[in-house]
Amino acid sequence: MMLSPNFSLAELTVSQFAARAGIDNAPGPDALANLHRLAIALERVRAWLNRPVIILSGYRSPGVNRGVGGARRSAHLSGLAADFICPSYGKVMDVFEALRMSGIVYDQLIAERGTWVHLAIDDHPRHQALVYDGERYSEIA
Repeated sequence: MMLSPNFSLAELTVSQFAARAGIDNAPGPDALANLHRLAIALERVRAWLNRPVIILSGYRSPGVNRGVGGARRSAHLSGLAADFICPSYGKVMDVFEALRMSGIVYDQLIAERGTWVHLAIDDHPRHQALVYDGERYSEIA
């Protein structure tokens, strides 16, 4: 099932951890509706970068989120966040900076450990840009 022209439900719910642990990672109706919204936001990211993005993590069921050490109130639990890379655009910080300056509406944009970008959306976006080095978060103005 396609959630948008370039993002599928399978892509935004796949989890190697869930597959290994035998955990169901299917979203409920509310999370599915949020995943549609997230896919539209990711279309904006893709258009701004003018490159495909590779989704590393999208929706996480509570069991998957616990298993991967996700935050207790992670936006992934509601289908409102995705972790991704765009190697054809550049390094993680290049992608992060491009999106931070893009005008794309987000709740949180996080460069995580220089390994991926986390994008979260919300009805009341804070437009919070953070860099996480594995130990602490630093807010970028």
